[in-house]
Amino acid sequence: MRNHLLSDLYRVVTEKPDKIAYSDGKNSLTFRDVYLQSQSIGSYLHEKGIYKRPIVIFMKKSPQEIAAFFGVVAGGCFYVPVDEEMPQSRIQMILDNVQTPLIICDETTEKLAAGFQVKDCEIKPYDRLIGTGINETALKEIYDRAIDTDPVYIVFTSGSTGIPKGVVACHRSVCDYVEQLSEILGFDEDTVFGNQAPLYFDACLKEIYPTLKFGATTYLIPRQCFSIPVSLVDFLNAHKINTICWVVSALTMVSAFGTFQTVKPEFLRTIAFGSEVFPIKQFRLWREAVPGASFTNLYGPTECTGMCCYYRVDREFDQEDVIPIGRPFPNREILLLSEDGREAAYGEQGEICVRGTALTLGYYNDPQRTAAAFVQNPLQKAYPELIYRTGDIGRYNQNGELCFVSRRDYQIKHMGHRIELGEIEVNVNAVSGVKLSACVYDSEKGRILLYYVGDLTEKDLILDLKNRLPRYMLPNKTVRLENMPFTANGKIDRVALKTL
Repeated sequence: MRNHLLSDLYRVVTEKPDKIAYSDGKNSLTFRDVYLQSQSIGSYLHEKGIYKRPIVIFMKKSPQEIAAFFGVVAGGCFYVPVDEEMPQSRIQMILDNVQTPLIICDETTEKLAAGFQVKDCEIKPYDRLIGTGINETALKEIYDRAIDTDPVYIVFTSGSTGIPKGVVACHRSVCDYVEQLSEILGFDEDTVFGNQAPLYFDACLKEIYPTLKFGATTYLIPRQCFSIPVSLVDFLNAHKINTICWVVSALTMVSAFGTFQTVKPEFLRTIAFGSEVFPIKQFRLWREAVPGASFTNLYGPTECTGMCCYYRVDREFDQEDVIPIGRPFPNREILLLSEDGREAAYGEQGEICVRGTALTLGYYNDPQRTAAAFVQNPLQKAYPELIYRTGDIGRYNQNGELCFVSRRDYQIKHMGHRIELGEIEVNVNAVSGVKLSACVYDSEKGRILLYYVGDLTEKDLILDLKNRLPRYMLPNKTVRLENMPFTANGKIDRVALKTL
């Protein structure tokens, strides 16, 4: 059993030292580069007596940032990635929470890092750290002392109170995730990943650690490519990228704007998607453009170490259908719980809860919110067993496949009816001429607000929806947008929509 994520790096560097591990298309690191630079950073931590502490990595997205992750882990610590695109107030809250002794920066972030208030903290440029002499003996002792429940990283998610929550993952949960995901999606040494997710989200785990496991290659796709879909597909083709694991919004930005009429991905064989419901109309455009690829819907919260459910698309779907999230990864169980804590009956909606090795350690320095989300399994009270309450609502369909219904936050009470905003979006996305859509609820005024990008007028859209939705589900206000706002992770930014 693997109990340390870097065991793959230490093996692969002897097998494929000169193969490119990580690249952004211009700047690349081989496995030897990654190994040596990470060992230098680990040696610096040992030299400074820093052990089992959170280390903030404040760098631009680059292959060097990934090597910094590994260096922190090699030194027996755990990394906390932040990025200059984050609001400075959010970064300060993260720094207040973790109280790091060291911030690793680069030439683009060093000045900004110096402006934050952190007690007893050193700010050190990456380029200087990698000049540290490698202490192989010390690093081996640190490696040998590690156990599988030692933390690997903290990534911060949004909190309902406005205070971000730092999710702590350990070697055990990440190793298990990499093993199961790799088996499900069929990664191997010939896999060439095209990374979309920012490195300060757990979504990047899908690429950076399987790259070590198989001696594969990951390309960090420049963010600006996602604003120009033709350039994005050109990038995929230029680097012969055959595997992508993207949020749905990134995929629909390609298909919805006629990109495939100009250029199509030539090498893709594995396409995984998640985080949002994939509109069937856009999904079909992808299948037509890449008929030989496999498509897999993934589902899972950060608190369960990335994804924990999957569905390999194996049949056709109607426009109004929702692609299932399927079944749990091996070594995980999904509990669908009713509001009173019992197991939901067949066809009944319930909260999706997860148990198993996938569970992270909780929220860093936040025992109250940890206790509220990581709770005793109500179906089993004979011994301590935690489950994670996702806040997502699901149900099983007639095929026994788990289907995502909505976030509990998206389930509203309107005109005396319980409504899923996601159901409205599914019907809107099925309308000819609609490219993207999102619904939000104005609770103060009791209004359903619909925002969309498309070719038809608001009036024509509502006329079409009257044939698809009951009257009480029709939006009270419909707004056509030139561009949909997105979060840094590529999801539709529903918070921003509420401010329009």
